[in-house]
Amino acid sequence: MIPPPIIWWSHYLFDVLAWASAWQVGKWQYRRWPREVEALAPLTPPSYFVTLALGAVAGAWLLGSANSLNSVISAPSHSVAGALAGGIVAVEIWKAVKGVRGSTGKFFALPIATGIAVGRLGCFFSGILDFTYGIPTNVPWAVDFGDGMGRHPVQLYEALTMAGFAIVLARSRAAGARWANEHAFHALVLVYAGQRFLWEFLKPYPTVLGPLNIFHLLMLGLAAYAIIWWRRDEPASALR
Repeated sequence: MIPPPIIWWSHYLFDVLAWASAWQVGKWQYRRWPREVEALAPLTPPSYFVTLALGAVAGAWLLGSANSLNSVISAPSHSVAGALAGGIVAVEIWKAVKGVRGSTGKFFALPIATGIAVGRLGCFFSGILDFTYGIPTNVPWAVDFGDGMGRHPVQLYEALTMAGFAIVLARSRAAGARWANEHAFHALVLVYAGQRFLWEFLKPYPTVLGPLNIFHLLMLGLAAYAIIWWRRDEPASALR
């Protein structure tokens, strides 16, 4: 088993690093595509970002706590999956009220993927205290978080998946790939939902519907959202 260093304050450190890395990626995007970023500005006034922030915070705590309060730790918590879902719901309501059509999240995709990849390292080095560890396993790369039990390092699975997606998206955007230009956010949501759905089977969370926990159901909803939006925005000729 691999015994990583467990540092109780690592979550705070990597949260800061996640925000900093996301900010730097956002600045890179602005330098690379300034006209495209500026073209979205009229569609995203301050009220857009306020709504986004409030929805993300509400979703993070509501869904995170819905899971943890039904678990062995029985305490409020927050979740990046809940933040993503809450932000999406809030923004879609805002857009419906304001009459804004089309996707406004293209330039969020790369910063979010980068932030998740970095932030999950904080979950990993927090060990058992973070309650994001995996179920017991005998695989060669099993990790001992200090309780003498080998576990799936699901935090690293997610970090590596999202880092890989961020690299592919950045290269595809730079190459002018159509999917990365028109559906970057939808691709982010679909990839995040798909990989997170798989990793949830490797976590000791309580189930709510058969073998599925609350995050399984949430990921199915996010995947459906991404697919519906992607198809809706595609020209009819491209879907034939």
